Amino acid sequence: MKIYTRSGDKGRTSLIGGRVEKDNIRVQAYGTVDEANCFVGQAMAELEQETFQDIIDELEKIQHELFDCGGDLANVTGNGEYKLKQEMIDFLEERIDAYIEETPKLERFILPGGTKAAAALHIARTVTRRAERDVVTLSRIEENIPPLAQKYLNRLSDYFFAAARVVNFRSGRKDVEYERSAIVFKEAKGKKKEKDGE
Repeated sequence: MKIYTRSGDKGRTSLIGGRVEKDNIRVQAYGTVDEANCFVGQAMAELEQETFQDIIDELEKIQHELFDCGGDLANVTGNGEYKLKQEMIDFLEERIDAYIEETPKLERFILPGGTKAAAALHIARTVTRRAERDVVTLSRIEENIPPLAQKYLNRLSDYFFAAARVVNFRSGRKDVEYERSAIVFKEAKGKKKEKDGE
């Protein structure tokens, strides 16, 4: 089996329903999703199964969903059923809430880092934010945008933030607060509320 086709040698690539230049914003968007997926794989490779099997299982699920997201973004036809579903977003919110409860209360911004796995999750978080921005740009200039792509990516970046904190916490690594941060994370309706900035 050959993995090269030579069809993209002149700077164009195939979508579902057409061909475009490789620097098209739609290609940029799903390419950034693919980049985030690679950092998820790196984080999984750094996680020890006995302590983090639950997170490993979730990250594998998310890797499949990122492929779904990329496929949805590559579809310019507007036909057929998109693969991203609301229940995927609901699951992320459920896990975010659980991880916030598991980790110490957070009031200030923290520096990304800690264990190798947590650092990879923080990179996945920021790359996912970039993918979200790409989708916002795409939605302004093209039609047939997957209706849940932006929402899924927004929630996923929050998940990576929460998961990175859990990985550090279970590993005995304390979050390092940004030393000039104001109090930015406040209690909401009796529960801790955390966001990674957006």
